Amino acid sequence: MHHPVIERELELKLVMSPERTIPVPARLLYLTDDPYAVHITFHTGSSAPVHWTFARELLVEGVFRPCGHGDVRIWPTKIDNRAVLSMALSSPDGDALLEAPAACVSAWLERTLRAVPPGTEAERLGLDAALAELLTPTPADDLWLRDPWPSDESPDGDS
Repeated sequence: MHHPVIERELELKLVMSPERTIPVPARLLYLTDDPYAVHITFHTGSSAPVHWTFARELLVEGVFRPCGHGDVRIWPTKIDNRAVLSMALSSPDGDALLEAPAACVSAWLERTLRAVPPGTEAERLGLDAALAELLTPTPADDLWLRDPWPSDESPDGDS
């Protein structure tokens, strides 16, 4: 089965203070064989990029209204008359407030929603087919279905 990948490179802004931001190259990734999740990789200039994975539904909702709690919170806002998607990320390693261009994220999300419409994600996982395969009897199953212990009753009726 073919599993398309939907990617988008973009530049986010890491908010250091109300007056100061740092550009952060990032990559949005959607794997149709992992249909409930979105993946974001931040290239922070360190030896290893930073990866985040969270629910696609959370990002979709965050385009329209504040949502999320705990590790990932997303909300739309305007900064200097630009539509921006704010993302607050928290981990044991620290917290980050990032701003993404709302139009770029929305266009990318639209592509993911066309590839796997909401409500059809479970079909992509192939759980029904995998379960049917697991439950299909095999010749070896016949051995397990036979009674491994001889009957206590003798065949000729003697006790």
